[in-house]
Amino acid sequence: MTMFCSVWTNQKHNFSFDLTNQLFIRLTNWEEIGEVDENYAPIHTYQVCKVMEHNQNNWLQTNLILNQGAQRVFVEFKFTLRDCNSLPGGLGTCKETFNVYYYETNDEERRNIRESQYTKIDTIAADESFTELDLGDRVLKLNTEVRDLGPLTKKGFYLAFQDLGACIALVSVRVFYKKCPFVVRNLALFPDTITGADSSQLLEVSGTCVNNSVADELPRMHCSAEGEWLVPIGRCMCQAGHEEVNGSCQVCKPGFYRSALQTKSCSKCPPRSFSKVEASTSCQCEQGYYRTESDPTNMACTKPPSAPRNAISNVNETSVFLEWSAPEETGGRKDVRYNIVCSKISTDSGQYEPCGSHVRYLPQRTGLKNTSVMVMDLLAHTNYTFEVEAVNGVSERTAPLRQYVSLNVTTNQAAPSPITVVKKGKTAKNSIAVSWQEPDRPNGIILEYEIKYFEKDQETSYTIIKSKETDVLVYGLKPSSAYIFQIRARTSAGYGGFSRRFEFETTVAASSDQGQVPIIAVAVTVAIILIALVTGFLMSGRVRDSAFPLSLSLFITVKFPAVRTYIDPHTYEDPNQAIHEFAKEIDVSCITIERVIGAGEFGEVCSGLLRLPGKREIPVAIKTLKAGYTEKQRRDFLGEASIMGQFEHPNIIHLKGVITKSKPVMIITEYMENGSLDSFLKKNDGQFTVIQLVGMLRGIASGMRYLSEMGYVHRDLAARNILVNSNLVCKVSDFGLSRVLEDDPEAAYTTRGGKIPIRWTAPEAIAYRKFTSASDVWSYGIVMWEVMSYGERPYWEMSNQDVIKAVEENYRLPGPMDCPTALYHLMMDCWQKDRNSRPKFEEIVSLLDKLIRNPSSLKGLVNPSNRVSNLLVEHGSPEGCVFRSVEEWLEAIKMGRYTELFMESGYTSLEVVTQMTLEDLRRVGVTLAGHQKKILNSIQEMRVQMMNATMPI
Repeated sequence: MTMFCSVWTNQKHNFSFDLTNQLFIRLTNWEEIGEVDENYAPIHTYQVCKVMEHNQNNWLQTNLILNQGAQRVFVEFKFTLRDCNSLPGGLGTCKETFNVYYYETNDEERRNIRESQYTKIDTIAADESFTELDLGDRVLKLNTEVRDLGPLTKKGFYLAFQDLGACIALVSVRVFYKKCPFVVRNLALFPDTITGADSSQLLEVSGTCVNNSVADELPRMHCSAEGEWLVPIGRCMCQAGHEEVNGSCQVCKPGFYRSALQTKSCSKCPPRSFSKVEASTSCQCEQGYYRTESDPTNMACTKPPSAPRNAISNVNETSVFLEWSAPEETGGRKDVRYNIVCSKISTDSGQYEPCGSHVRYLPQRTGLKNTSVMVMDLLAHTNYTFEVEAVNGVSERTAPLRQYVSLNVTTNQAAPSPITVVKKGKTAKNSIAVSWQEPDRPNGIILEYEIKYFEKDQETSYTIIKSKETDVLVYGLKPSSAYIFQIRARTSAGYGGFSRRFEFETTVAASSDQGQVPIIAVAVTVAIILIALVTGFLMSGRVRDSAFPLSLSLFITVKFPAVRTYIDPHTYEDPNQAIHEFAKEIDVSCITIERVIGAGEFGEVCSGLLRLPGKREIPVAIKTLKAGYTEKQRRDFLGEASIMGQFEHPNIIHLKGVITKSKPVMIITEYMENGSLDSFLKKNDGQFTVIQLVGMLRGIASGMRYLSEMGYVHRDLAARNILVNSNLVCKVSDFGLSRVLEDDPEAAYTTRGGKIPIRWTAPEAIAYRKFTSASDVWSYGIVMWEVMSYGERPYWEMSNQDVIKAVEENYRLPGPMDCPTALYHLMMDCWQKDRNSRPKFEEIVSLLDKLIRNPSSLKGLVNPSNRVSNLLVEHGSPEGCVFRSVEEWLEAIKMGRYTELFMESGYTSLEVVTQMTLEDLRRVGVTLAGHQKKILNSIQEMRVQMMNATMPI
């Protein structure tokens, strides 16, 4: 009987049965004979050789063989048979076959069986037979045959061999059956299983899980007719805290664990955790380390992150852009998020209080994934503290310990809110005392108040006076008359709105007194003289609305312009008058020079300290006028201070004052820690995010918008003339080449040295010396290119003449590497040949604000396949054109010859065309490099236009 121990091996299980133990019953003519084989080893055989006689019927039968539950058994017999041709005279009666039979029975005592009761198994023939010669050489020539019986249904059976006249020697008989042996598979025990009766039958057998295991799915296997275990289904799994070892489930040792049935082996405790007992299903966290409820047990124990690093702020009026670096320690987790806590100093208690629900955060205040946020709708000129807190999944386990970095920010000044409280004081027949309260929201330092008044119903003729105090005595009024008063305040950001109208009346006039006539006459005479003086100043173009002393302005009835206007200091005959009007004289004792940080056109540039009486010491930059200067050099040197002194804007370098009464002559400005923008960018190549760079560009544009609104042209706008402070605020500086914007043709630009910064200058300014705010916009586009390329030199090593020629031929700088297409499109707009087609600075600021509010609009980058390093691109398709078809577009860029090729290649819509690359053009059939470049540049412009048309606002 054969038993297969596994699918791959088998064993044969035999009955205890051979030819020596008298289990055969010799019925007729079979003889038991002892022989020796080729090796002279003794063997026992049953032989019959009645070949010379007719009608042989010789039987050999076994005793009863119990089948032991087998339904199908196998019989293997070995025999040798004589070749009939080798027997002389026996050809007529000799046979070379014999028959094998079996008989089933449940009677263990029965031995006499009739021939008719047997069931024939088969007729057996020899594959080879022996001859007389073989006998002499002792060659047995054994044959081996195997036959199967079944299906068996009774307790036992007999085997019988029938000889019909052959010469046979039966050497051995082996009876066996097959079974699938006991086996442990997939942690399930499968018992010995006898095969089925059918040769193709598969018996399904259920297994039993080993100790300390459970069934994941009921384990089953199938026992085949050949004694092989086949088709395993299901399995058992070691219980949690145990692992599979050599087919059994062993406990996990201390320091190891197994939490789930799905894992196979015990695992070492994750970092920062431990187990002290056997069969642990999880590991405990070390002190100070934690897991969340949703963390898997195989995850290391973690801790809260450290505080964010390198937090910086960029203030834009009443908005603040905060940016920071990820914590140095994340606590071992990837779910680090950031929360913003905003607080401000209360005007009532002087203590910090929450900012309130009116403040907006983009994208949100808590749960930030990115390391930046825009905070909007803050109050102007207010001190804020922002705490940027880093948290992760286990931070709540350590509350209230927080990990954050603080930033103290002061928002820019803004125009004040309207004054709401105005009171009338002492009143006389020709004067009224008026007082008022400071605006509810000053939004900065109140520089002065403007009082507008007029006689009731005479609104077209009004008087404006100015005061630095919150009260004023108004003279020169008519007796018994009603006057309307409106008051507004001014900060460095400009005027607020006027208050509502307040109506006050003068008292009744007293009876006429002849003694007053001389006084009135004198007053009238003085008024006429003053009006004449003021008119003279106005005609000379030298009077500003803030230049009138209060004593004069009380009696002047004029309309003042709403916006301050720049006054060119070079129009003053005496430069000292301009410097004293626009700049503050500082005593040299207030200045401490520390070190030289650079050299300017007129002398050295130093860093130092300024300490004014009653104020704290602040760092400043100091420009000195070198010894041996000429009067013209002194005038030009102080002229720059006269220009700076007229500007008050967070993105314009601030003039602190001048020193002219001692030598060396000095100009004192605020100190910008990071120096010039071009050097700063080169030093920090690739270190800033796109949003940070856009924030810098927005600051520069805001400063230039202010200059443009004042009617002022810079003429030398370049990254080298932009200074950067420690908060990355960019400020426009270097007004040495600047002049007032006028329509006077005599104001054509000529520099002191006759040189123009060609690479930054608009083509009309180079060709015709025509400088306008539009030419500053061209320069701003070059500054944008410098910023996005981290200080790369515009036009690289091209000569100035080559630059002029390339620009005139409509070639422009390519988009810098990793430059958003929206920014490059703005650059190209700034470089429009027609200056009237260039955007205004106000429009530039508005667009940059939209980009900052929608960072996703900055994700599209200039296509690198269309950009070749150091290669200018042609300002290709007509700017702003909307094409209706591919044919129309190709005709517009003078590439109509390729229309048919585009159509044949399937490029039949502009949307498909905008996705084309250089390789696509080659496949279409555009092989000329110049045509490839021209078409790709036009495709790039169309792509940018489409993107801007759909950019969220």
